[in-house]
Amino acid sequence: MPEPWITLLLLITGVLAGMCNAIAGGGTFFTFPAFLASGIPPVVANASNAVAVWPGHALAVVGYRRELSRFSASIVGSMIVVLSGGIVGALLLIYVGNTAFSKLIPFLILFAALLFASGHSLGFWLSARTFGADQMRPSLLTRLVEFLFAVYGGFFGAGLGIMLMAGLLILGVHDLQANNALKNLLAATINTVAVLVLAVSGLVSWPLTIVAFIGAMFGGLLGARVARVLPAVWLRRVVVVIGLVLSVYYFGKYYDVGV
Repeated sequence: MPEPWITLLLLITGVLAGMCNAIAGGGTFFTFPAFLASGIPPVVANASNAVAVWPGHALAVVGYRRELSRFSASIVGSMIVVLSGGIVGALLLIYVGNTAFSKLIPFLILFAALLFASGHSLGFWLSARTFGADQMRPSLLTRLVEFLFAVYGGFFGAGLGIMLMAGLLILGVHDLQANNALKNLLAATINTVAVLVLAVSGLVSWPLTIVAFIGAMFGGLLGARVARVLPAVWLRRVVVVIGLVLSVYYFGKYYDVGV
């Protein structure tokens, strides 16, 4: 069993992650540092975090059944592509090793923070430069982009929702509810297959993960109520600031730059 303060830390950050993912995304910025603080290796921390925050997108899919029925035929190709990409990303995490992954942590967090900072503007920019409405226009290029997004999601995952929403805008899915539904479905697919690969690999620290998982489930249920008090835009700004601070901290920790 983890130490009491680690248990409390993982439970609290799990709740915060669940609320964030239900409202604006970015829950990884809370739980991943908590797993690292517990003293487990970085790759194990990332694998455990992926399992802990898994319910967010998966539970959201249930609420979007009606919107998803409109894309039942055209989404099959995307599902196959992201399924493959999620597996590749999870396998990359398994084989990259703790030393190499540690060096990537500050860059991954910085990249995700910048995604959250620019996500809203990126969406408007893409909407103004794509055409058509609510129709999937898959091509070899879009399939490649989907695959690369899924590899990233299986490997780390923070900011994946924003990347998928942007990709769906390029495909012509401009309706917000439809875009959100497809984003959650694709993200849930990527996360689920990655979680299965990581769980089988033996990298998940289950005693720690279960604590954060329970917190994330509870936080997800609280998310709708919190959204009435704290608008998503403000929560996203908090997430961005936390991400930037964490990035600076981990640059100092893993690159000995004296931060």
